Amino acid sequence: MVSSWRAQYVARVVREGGVVAYPTEAVWGLGCDPWNGEAVYRLLALKDRPVEKGLILVADSIRQFDFLLEDLPEAWQDRLASTWPGPNTWLVPHQNRLPEWITGQHDSVALRVSDHPLVRDLCALTGPLVSTSANPGGRPAARTRLRVEQYFHDRLDAVLGGALGGRKNPSIIRDLVSGRVVRG
Repeated sequence: MVSSWRAQYVARVVREGGVVAYPTEAVWGLGCDPWNGEAVYRLLALKDRPVEKGLILVADSIRQFDFLLEDLPEAWQDRLASTWPGPNTWLVPHQNRLPEWITGQHDSVALRVSDHPLVRDLCALTGPLVSTSANPGGRPAARTRLRVEQYFHDRLDAVLGGALGGRKNPSIIRDLVSGRVVRG
């Protein structure tokens, strides 16, 4: 996959601790380096989102989550692999391998492998990213770059321009252990 100069620039901003916006399959997302606590807390403040709720991590391939998946039962790994890339977010036991600013008060972490080409391009350059809808708490998720700009003005470090992926709704969220749908 050959990265665009814009994706390379946004990836550099992420690696330097920035908070960025990018189009996903259904809505615009906000992201940052999940290992950078300062960046994550800044993103949470922009959204007015409590850390206890936890965050989604998005990747370009299942391999980027190997550090979380390698000890899971093969049947669970097969279930994940059969639904990715695509509009499926899975709650996966994190086994204390992620910081609390990502997992919140949960024993699991929300993981998704995107099928949006720009998200995959960006994650190929950065590794997994925080991925949360681009909106302040209580407001509808941004579906246009203009709405992202209206919500966040000049408080973002970069925006990866592009089109949404054409889905009407955000990803389905399922619990990997129980199989139950948390968000349809």
